[in-house]
Amino acid sequence: MRIGELAARTGTTRDTIRFYEKVGLVEGRRLPNGYRDFAPETVEWLAYVRTAQTLGFTLAEIARHGEELREAPDSAEALSALFEQKIRIVDARMAELAALRAELADRVGTGCPLRTA
Repeated sequence: MRIGELAARTGTTRDTIRFYEKVGLVEGRRLPNGYRDFAPETVEWLAYVRTAQTLGFTLAEIARHGEELREAPDSAEALSALFEQKIRIVDARMAELAALRAELADRVGTGCPLRTA
């Protein structure tokens, strides 16, 4: 299917698909007239990419694990391992944000909140 149809079917823009192609998330072949042609399964893959982004995975992470993700069955242990790894990252980030919040709260009402305590 051509890029316009793929964009319409996936709710993405042509520019997004071109970017995904540039970074290796999707692969299209060139027709003799220069148009891009994408396999029908690209629709499902782009939905997967969007879901992974919603779950906090970066495009770099998706690209790095792309083959693994494409080949994994829905209940795959590999996916659970990736999710557990992402949970550890989220937990660490939440701890960092809690510490930042506490630091900011300590500085509320001080003469100059940018001076060290």
